[in-house]
Amino acid sequence: MPAVLATNWWALALRGVVAILLGIFTFLMPGITLGALVLLFGAYALIDGVLNLIAAWRAHEGQQHWWVLVFEGIAGIAAGIMTFLWPAITTVVLVLLIAAWAIVTGVFEIAAAIRLRKVITGEWLLALLGVMSILFGVFIAAAPIAGALAIALWFGIYAFAFGIVMVVLAFRLRGWERSFGTESVRHA
Repeated sequence: MPAVLATNWWALALRGVVAILLGIFTFLMPGITLGALVLLFGAYALIDGVLNLIAAWRAHEGQQHWWVLVFEGIAGIAAGIMTFLWPAITTVVLVLLIAAWAIVTGVFEIAAAIRLRKVITGEWLLALLGVMSILFGVFIAAAPIAGALAIALWFGIYAFAFGIVMVVLAFRLRGWERSFGTESVRHA
């Protein structure tokens, strides 16, 4: 798994940039409608899921532990598709869907960080992403009736912070790959 993350640092950076742009968009348009939030979340979850499946495929080729990435990818794609199939979803259901997705993603990010701690330094960034995801999920699940504007802003804050940490992690992995070379990363 470390080799896949290091050699695919660009995918993490891309995920981070998409999250940052989503956060900025939410801040620039605080009156965003719930319908737009549904579509933005659906698109992000779908892209995130596809990128995780790509990483899983590459991990599978290297005979590494890839099933976690597959599960996270399928969860993201399923959340995205469900969001697009039911755009008139109620605020409460949407909030609970986003919360569940964030919590599941957070758990898997923490699990990956625990596995990586023996191989690389800076794994705490991935654990931080996991904690942020879980806290975001718990926070919005605790107040599902909150107004759409508040939910959009919470989502924007989460997406922006998540994106920044993801980009930092990606560039640390890029540096790690360059320092140790692809061959030593694959044997790690």
